[in-house]
Amino acid sequence: MKPYQMLMALALAGSAGLLLFGDPKPESDIAEAVQRPRAPAAGAPIVPAAGEPSAVAAATPQAAAPVVRGGKAQPEAAILRLIPRADLVGVSGEATFAAGEGVFQGQNWNPPPPPPPPVSNVPPPPPMAPPLPFTVIGKALADGGWEVYLSRGDKTYVARPQSIIDGSYRVDKIAPPSMSITYLPLNQVQQMNIGALD
Repeated sequence: MKPYQMLMALALAGSAGLLLFGDPKPESDIAEAVQRPRAPAAGAPIVPAAGEPSAVAAATPQAAAPVVRGGKAQPEAAILRLIPRADLVGVSGEATFAAGEGVFQGQNWNPPPPPPPPVSNVPPPPPMAPPLPFTVIGKALADGGWEVYLSRGDKTYVARPQSIIDGSYRVDKIAPPSMSITYLPLNQVQQMNIGALD
């Protein structure tokens, strides 16, 4: 038999012994209800009941007598009277539950919006020409000048000095290893690497 099985068997035997030999009779002491003075109507003065001056004195905060504990006088705890429901929410319970009023106030759990970006007096950068969309296929020296063969998508172009490509680019100068091309809409010159002399 394993150790935990022995412990369980001992616990079972102990509970069976308590069941057989324990006292099955319930306790005969009955807790009696505490008689409390009836609460007066709202706004009515508290009148002490006969034979219970201490209970009424504890119910009124003005009559709370100090209690000496540890050599120091401390005021005795006072139990305040409950406020009637009609004073809190009205006679027929017509409490207002609008945002910011009543018991259930509106809560906004969203983070505050970010502050607006600061106004900058720096002018925007000037427009720039897009990167050259051509790929160099090759170059050749023909009739005393250079020709560069370019491709763009499925089109092939032969670029010579002062030639215009697609109405947007003008070839200004071809001098290997580079070629100068002007982007006509912005009149900006760009350099394109066409490779060294072969």
